[in-house]
Amino acid sequence: MLRSLYSGISGLRSHQTMLDVTGNNIANVNTAGFKSSTTQFQDTLSQITQGAGGPQTGIGGTNPAQIGLGVQVAGISTNFAQGSAQATGKATDLMISGDGFFVTRLGNDTVYTRSGAFDFDADGRLVSSDGKIVQGYSATNGVINDGGALGDITLPLNAAAPATATSSATVGGNLPSESAVGDKIVRDTKVFDANGLERTLTLTFTRTTAGWDASATDGNGGATASMAFADGKQTGAASLRLNGVTVDLSGITGFAALNTTSITEQNGRAAGTLQGFSLSKDGTLMGQFSNGSTVGLGRVVLATFTNPGGLEKEGNSGYRATANSGAATVGAPGSPGVGSLASGSLEMSNVDLSQEFTNLIVAQRGFQANARIITTSDEVLQELTNLKR
Repeated sequence: MLRSLYSGISGLRSHQTMLDVTGNNIANVNTAGFKSSTTQFQDTLSQITQGAGGPQTGIGGTNPAQIGLGVQVAGISTNFAQGSAQATGKATDLMISGDGFFVTRLGNDTVYTRSGAFDFDADGRLVSSDGKIVQGYSATNGVINDGGALGDITLPLNAAAPATATSSATVGGNLPSESAVGDKIVRDTKVFDANGLERTLTLTFTRTTAGWDASATDGNGGATASMAFADGKQTGAASLRLNGVTVDLSGITGFAALNTTSITEQNGRAAGTLQGFSLSKDGTLMGQFSNGSTVGLGRVVLATFTNPGGLEKEGNSGYRATANSGAATVGAPGSPGVGSLASGSLEMSNVDLSQEFTNLIVAQRGFQANARIITTSDEVLQELTNLKR
């Protein structure tokens, strides 16, 4: 039989594969995180009909004569170019800007993905749309355990921010220098003990001939301090301490006509319940509590590979590591060599429709041309069989 028949068959098969790949790209034009693929061809073995001859005295060298035996698919490569961003406004939708893959767990299997369409399940775990659990670093008392073992990213719905005892308070503003001796100015603030129990700390400023006296009471005792002023500024750094709370008075001034003294800061708070969350660029899941505190609850990690083209697609926008992809290197978003995260956005498919439709035309014409090889070879064979008539 003619070699051209089998060459044409190989061309049909290869261009059918190209059509399949191109059709899959177009079908996933709106799949979040999808990466398009391209088909590479290579020729198959060539049959030698005449070997090469080296040059000799009086005769030149001759080149080999070979007949090709068709085409085959050399490989199907994945294009990991960045896809465009689509804003969703949903806090749990994450987009990777740069290199890296989300690490997810499905049973005991680790699956990598670029699709960041996540949500929390009934157990508070961050999961993909098909139930894969997002992996990352856990937090202990608000401190992220970077470099530790990976675990499920979980939003503890019943979490409580611990109470913090007040250890310091800061007073600022101005005490009016024209006040008469004996005039009083009173300011109150809330302070907390280690259990979050609230009490009122009352500061009373009394005008004296030398300046101002400050006294503090909280129902469990009292403390006093004296302040002297020169040209509106304290001549010393006054403070007082009451039941474990140090009150800094050094920021008070003593100019005329201004009565602006206030307690500007105290570092204690009651216990709080979880009210909201946010995801930052470095992948940190921050819990926002009713007592005003913001506590780190975990950090989403990203995995990078020496050869991402060696990853194996496993469906559902996921990839698995292979021998040629290399082992995954895990790091926090934004670290060297790792992309950053954008919350409220998704990475769209990087399929270029204009290129894909051009590839359709190329594949179609290549298929038609190879089909013509077969029909032409068939006509030649028919002529041979007709010689017997």
